[in-house]
Amino acid sequence: MVAALVLVLRSLALICGGHRAVALENLVLRQQLAVFKRTVKRPQRRRGDRLFWMLLVNAWRDWRTALIVVHPDTVVRWHRQWLRRQWTRRSAPSRPGRPSTNAAIRTLVMKIAAANPLWGAPRIHGELGKLGVDVSERTVSRLVRRPRRPRSQTWRTFLTNHTAALGSIDFFTVQTITGRVLFVFVVLLHHRRRVVHFNITEHPTAAWTA
Repeated sequence: MVAALVLVLRSLALICGGHRAVALENLVLRQQLAVFKRTVKRPQRRRGDRLFWMLLVNAWRDWRTALIVVHPDTVVRWHRQWLRRQWTRRSAPSRPGRPSTNAAIRTLVMKIAAANPLWGAPRIHGELGKLGVDVSERTVSRLVRRPRRPRSQTWRTFLTNHTAALGSIDFFTVQTITGRVLFVFVVLLHHRRRVVHFNITEHPTAAWTA
């Protein structure tokens, strides 16, 4: 009711001020928008519509009084989202990932590593610092190429190759039928699983074990 009264007063002011055509056109447009608002709950808005309202905010001081299809908070949110996208686009790196190392620095690192095979990345990084080359130690370690070591044999391969020279020693107890506890010492070769030495005692000592 208040909005309708304000609309009538503004229209009368325009008519009295000699803007009869503008006032009538304004009434017609607002009446059509009111009907449109009653029939359509949420009209679809395109990118051009959002840009229009974002530009209108800076050009017209009383832009909030003419909003019917959208709310003022919606226009402000559009403007904030546009600014956020602009700053995100400007702050994004031009090329994703780590910056590439200069070709001259790569060549220098490879030459130093080839001439000094015992030097590691920390030593090469220190020498580059003395020469005034600004590069991180991690980059140097990535550029230094070390010969790949041959793969070590597995535990199964080791046992297969050295079975003839491997032996096992065991020390366990046996309880007799009369309740005596005997200590058994056994040396076993893995190659043929042959017992090469064993002994039994009731009172083991270090000298006996040796």
